[in-house]
Amino acid sequence: MNVSRLHPALAPRIRTAAVAATAALGLLGLTACSSSDDAGKAADGKLAVVASFYPMQYLAEQIGGEHVSVSNLTKPGVEPHDLELKPKQIGSLADAGAIVYLKGIQPAVDEAIKQSKNKHAVDVASLTELEEHGTEVDGHHHTTGDNHSHSESEGGADPHIWLDPVKYAEAAKGVAKTLAEADPDHKGDYEKNADALVKKLGALDTKFKDGLKNRASDTFITTHAAFGYLAERYGLTEEAISGLDPESEPSAARIKDLHKLAEEHHVSTIFFETLASPATAKTLAKDLKLKTDVLDPLEGITDASKGHDYVEVMEANLAALQKALGTK
Repeated sequence: MNVSRLHPALAPRIRTAAVAATAALGLLGLTACSSSDDAGKAADGKLAVVASFYPMQYLAEQIGGEHVSVSNLTKPGVEPHDLELKPKQIGSLADAGAIVYLKGIQPAVDEAIKQSKNKHAVDVASLTELEEHGTEVDGHHHTTGDNHSHSESEGGADPHIWLDPVKYAEAAKGVAKTLAEADPDHKGDYEKNADALVKKLGALDTKFKDGLKNRASDTFITTHAAFGYLAERYGLTEEAISGLDPESEPSAARIKDLHKLAEEHHVSTIFFETLASPATAKTLAKDLKLKTDVLDPLEGITDASKGHDYVEVMEANLAALQKALGTK
């Protein structure tokens, strides 16, 4: 699939800061031409890895282990889609030993990485199959890895692959390959760490499969369409208030449809998330006299997160889904 063919809601927004930062790249990128042995290394001598946002940071840290120093372009509490890069951050892309990012989430980052001409940048979206998702994703249509789910309005190529442990694991070996190319001396450790991460994600996948077996309902309603791959993986139906962009406003027709869906499918809970505004979700829940809870799209870890890392927050998501969907 053409990864660049994303929904217009995720297209670049006009950002004066981003324009200024791109202009600064020409000056800051000159350091990347250095022939020093320290090129691509952090102050502590480790491979300097830049991650675009938290799920990419987690991959880099888990696979890089003790041999890497990872910096995250997206600070805790910042909504990744809205990130505007500072000139210093753009300079770090040119100087980095490796970059781990996911094309389609952060247009400003995608453009800056392209301009940096860094040879060791890995687009995690290219390491697995992207699918077309909209405000509805019905997991019961999912049969194979390259199947395209049923989707409605506000759709596009969905970049939220990290919320499916299986797809996330598929990316691990590609990240290990990039780190090994940037730092051949530790290739064996990167491969070993990637294998350990794949095993850890496999265990998480099993927890979801077993934990959702005896659910009473299949349908959940959440703020934006981040959980399409998760829904497909475990046979659920995601109904999103808005589309792939967490800041997009739902239409009156969509709100009306959600009222009907909630009643027909005995929905008990409207999910919201930690980094985007919960206002619409809470208003809908109030109108329908339903409960609210957090289903975390894991775009960043903050003090408000229900866990300290990817696995812990995903386990909290599983518990929230189990509670909302009930048991037979």
